[in-house]
Parts: sequence; structure tokens; C-alpha cells
Amino acid sequence: MTYDEMKQKMAEGNGFIAALDQSGGSTPKALRSYGVKDDEWSGDEEMFGQIHKMRCRIINAPSFSDGRVIGAILFEKTMEGCSEDGSPIPELLSRRGVVPFLKVDKGMHDAENGVQLMKPIPDLNAQCARAKELGVFGTKMRSVIHEADQAGIEAVVAQQFDFGKQILDAGLMPILEPEVSLESDSRPQAENLLVAAILDELDRLQDGRQIMLKLTIPSEPNLYKPLVDHPKVLRVVALSGGYSREDACRELAKNDGMIASFSRALLEVLQADMDEGEFDSALGRAIEEISCASTGREIKAA
Repeated sequence: MTYDEMKQKMAEGNGFIAALDQSGGSTPKALRSYGVKDDEWSGDEEMFGQIHKMRCRIINAPSFSDGRVIGAILFEKTMEGCSEDGSPIPELLSRRGVVPFLKVDKGMHDAENGVQLMKPIPDLNAQCARAKELGVFGTKMRSVIHEADQAGIEAVVAQQFDFGKQILDAGLMPILEPEVSLESDSRPQAENLLVAAILDELDRLQDGRQIMLKLTIPSEPNLYKPLVDHPKVLRVVALSGGYSREDACRELAKNDGMIASFSRALLEVLQADMDEGEFDSALGRAIEEISCASTGREIKAA
């Protein structure tokens, strides 16, 4: 797919984005959930090797390329890894009609003013150049909001947009992810402050430019509709944020125009010891449920 074809798919595609970008902090938990015990790997290289095998198994599963998965967010090591036929993973995904994204953030600082800002990304230009060379469409980066602190939330959004403009300058589409924690005691207030801060930044964004947003499913349905309808927003996608798949899909379905970009909620039933038929069947059921929540379709009977 060309960049314009991928952009159209992101704007209009009926499906969801699979988040396959677990990083150092979340990888051990993801492996345990997948049935890979801590004593089955030693050190970061073996850990990332195990999670890379899991991701490649997902990407190569027949159910992953049947049109319901319209995008996939990759960890850098997955982007650089090769598929079974020797192609770069982004090229393989693109051939299957799945738009590739790259996670570019380097983690977050400790909480201050109720939020966790991203750490510096000194190699962002180099990451973007390599991603573009491999046929990646866009990027994703995450911050977290824990409290309804206006100054903190405005700082998170400003940082996301600053990096986003740098990514746009590099010719890629940024997904900005200022996540509001589901555990926040002031979550509804934080979500309202977040919408206001994003709208302010969108007003300052150059006309003709667009970004994507990845947001926590709001406590008030359709709170993000002004963002969904904004001409400078290509698409608003939802993170599962700790919800089970059933709960995430139920809450997402209440919001018009949002589609899923789930990680844990997509992977929660997959196990390393499943045979290929069991694995693809379990993945296919998850994909069907999440796709239906994203598009308003009825789930097909088993």
C-alpha cells in the first residue's frame, strides 16, 4: 500500500488496530499471560526473543489478515524482525492490508502534577527515517494521566503535540496517546480537561495537517465526539486500559466513531502451548468481538 492508500484505510476502514508493542516494562507480564514462565528466559534479549515469537505467530495467523484488523502497532524489534518469507514485517502487513505503525517513545518519567510525561526521544528522527524506509505509515507514543490536574494534563498534551509535529515533519502519521488511568479517582474531570487541552492544541495545528488519537474509553459515552469529528483528527482509537475484552468491547460500543486499538484485551486468551488451530480459533474469536465493537456489527454466531 502507498502512504495515501494507508491513510484512506485509517480514515475509513471497518475494523481495529492491533497493539503489538509491549515494551520492557510490560513484556514479562504479557509473557506470563501467554503462558511463558519467567524461568524460560534470562535477560532482555531472550525476553524480547520470546515476545517476538508471540507477535510473529499472531501476525502470521490466518485470522489476522481477513480484513478486520486494519492496522498494527509494532515494537521496534518487531519492525526490524523478518517474517517467515524473509520480508520485513511492515511489508508483510502492508501486503495483507494491515497498516503498520511503530511505537517510538522511550517510557515515562515518574508521576508529577498528577501525570507521567514521556522521557526524551533523542533518536526520534532516526526512528522515523528507518520506519519510513521500511514502509511504516505512522508512530505511537504514550503518556499517562493519573489526576485531574489542569497544568499536568496541558503539559502532557503539549508534549504529545510537540513530538507529533516532529513526526509529521518526517512524513509519518503520529498517534498521540495521553492515557487517562482507569484507576484515577478524578477520571471524569481528567477526561474533560483532556478534551479541552487537545482541542486547544488542534486549533494551533497547521491547517491541512492531521493526527490520530489513542484514548482511554471515556466514562461518559461520546465525550470524544468533538475529536472524532474534528477535521485535523484522522481517527480516534481506544485503548483497553486494563479492561477485560468483554468489558472493553461493551464500553467501546457506546462511543460513535471510535475504534479499538487493544493489546491486553486482544491477547488475553492466547496461550503458547495451543496448537496452530486452537491459536487461530482463539485469536479469530477475539478479532471478531473487537471488530464488532469497533464497527457496530453483530457478532457472528460460532
